[in-house]
Amino acid sequence: MKLTTAVIAAGTAAALTIAAVGAARLRQDARHQTERNDAVVARNHLDWLAQISTTPDLAKLWAPEDMDVEEYMRLLKANQLICMLSLRDRLGLVRDGHLPFSASMVMSSDVCRRYWHRFGDLRVQEAEGDERAEQFTRALDQAAKNHPQARSSAA
Repeated sequence: MKLTTAVIAAGTAAALTIAAVGAARLRQDARHQTERNDAVVARNHLDWLAQISTTPDLAKLWAPEDMDVEEYMRLLKANQLICMLSLRDRLGLVRDGHLPFSASMVMSSDVCRRYWHRFGDLRVQEAEGDERAEQFTRALDQAAKNHPQARSSAA
């Protein structure tokens, strides 16, 4: 092989390597930006839940007509806990295979099961088209159905 051919081949290989590294970096930057956006939106949502779940006058504006405001506030606190777990899952902080355990721990709370019974279908609709959210919602739904009190009340 001639020296010029070897230099051109080495230069081409280096250029391809740099292009591949650059493309990987762009993908990583995009993924991190998505995670930052998710965290900011979740923080705003959690702040809103904190306000509405502790301020009766504000909760009264949003409570379903057929629900007591105090119960609505309790259910929103349960939603706040579920949203925190959802964010941890979305950011990859829930280890693989650990989601069913975390979901069952959340659903061990009566107020979380009441929240899920009342608003779980809405969560399912919100998750449609987002594979990760659908997986999260299925885990919570299964944990709610598998809880001993849920099974005994169904019998």
